[in-house]
Amino acid sequence: MPPLVLVVDDEASVRQALTDVLETAGYAVATAADGAEGMEKMAALNPAAVLMDIRMPGLDGIKVLETVREKGQRLPIILITAYGNTETTIKAMKLGAFDYITKPFKLDELLAIVQKAVNTQALVSKMSTEEHGNGQDLTNEIMIGQSPAMQSVYKSIGRIVDSNVTVLIRGESGTGKELVARAIHLNSPRKDRPFIKINCASIPETLLESELLGYEKGAFTGAGTRKPGKFELADRGTIFLDEIGEMSPATQAKLLRVLQEKEFERVGGTETIKVDVRIVAATNKNLEQSIQEGAFREDLFFRLNVVEIWVPPLRERKEDIPHLTEFFVKNSAREFHKKVSGFSPRAMKLLMQYNWPGNIRELRNVCERAVLMSTGPLITIEELPLGIQAQREDINLRTERADMSFKEIIADVEKQVILNVLKEHNWNRSAAAQALKMSRSSLYAKMRELGIIS
Repeated sequence: MPPLVLVVDDEASVRQALTDVLETAGYAVATAADGAEGMEKMAALNPAAVLMDIRMPGLDGIKVLETVREKGQRLPIILITAYGNTETTIKAMKLGAFDYITKPFKLDELLAIVQKAVNTQALVSKMSTEEHGNGQDLTNEIMIGQSPAMQSVYKSIGRIVDSNVTVLIRGESGTGKELVARAIHLNSPRKDRPFIKINCASIPETLLESELLGYEKGAFTGAGTRKPGKFELADRGTIFLDEIGEMSPATQAKLLRVLQEKEFERVGGTETIKVDVRIVAATNKNLEQSIQEGAFREDLFFRLNVVEIWVPPLRERKEDIPHLTEFFVKNSAREFHKKVSGFSPRAMKLLMQYNWPGNIRELRNVCERAVLMSTGPLITIEELPLGIQAQREDINLRTERADMSFKEIIADVEKQVILNVLKEHNWNRSAAAQALKMSRSSLYAKMRELGIIS
């Protein structure tokens, strides 16, 4: 069934013209004559994209956009305006409009924007379906999150999947850069071809060139047979170069030629091999600084950075933590054959307060460990790692202790003091004992008594 585009415009002639253009391009079309009708049809039809005029009597396009976003709807809305650089247009983009097009518009420009919007909506819908399981096997190979920060990532992916542009994915370690690369591949025309990953930091410099380009028999000691490289294996597919910032200058030069000429020779060979490969690279390094230091080629950087996608750290998308933990806990519970459904409210409050320096990778590891250590259906604070438990001082302890006895309150205070001191001394127990003016054996005994260690 073709994607549905909703056209909202108070001029009947404009509605008809856009309908003709869109139907000719293969879309299904619904129309609305004003903002109020447009909102009704958005709710009823859930279109793949919306084309909406800004200036309409009654409920104008800005008010519609504002109301739709307040309700949490993430439909890609493309605004039509006769005034391209006005404050109104700027306000609309800040409110989350997908894009805008200025009258009079070119048909190819209009269709290109609509196609990008449809691609984005399809990607977001796919992520949302996978996020909630859809009755399929759970894996760690999907992107989870509906926060504004992740919506921005989905939007960037949706805009580029149909092109062959080189993409540079940037972000801290553990944020899920490989998942973004996979999403680009799996939603592109190359999805049925290979997705080849290579970690530039995990392969010795002397071997990286032969891994990428392959080698001929006898090219070096131990090369007993011809071996194709990653670029050959990825022909007509996608190659993902993770930690590209760790690549040596010599190998960078070889990679630059592949990007420019789309051809290379195997190590020890003379035959020129042509390939059709989309390159997606990722790094957690500051490549601009590496360029200044002479460690990374500026010309390669500009070749790689045609489109840049920034993957936000977990601390900037904490509203996604409940969804992520639900997924990881469910996955781990099945793997470990345990009946664990999630975190207790107090434990979840700690997870939401923690800063997650290791990002999603750290959260996944915490969930796996917690499920393994859990003794009940809900994971409690005591089953979290000590580093996260130490955040408890940030919780309103008065509320927590409302139903506790005097003896329990004293024990809880002692536990908080010890955890705080351990944290201050990087969990060095000898240093913590000295700071608390206790013997090391007394500290150990107290930690066992309070359940800090078993």
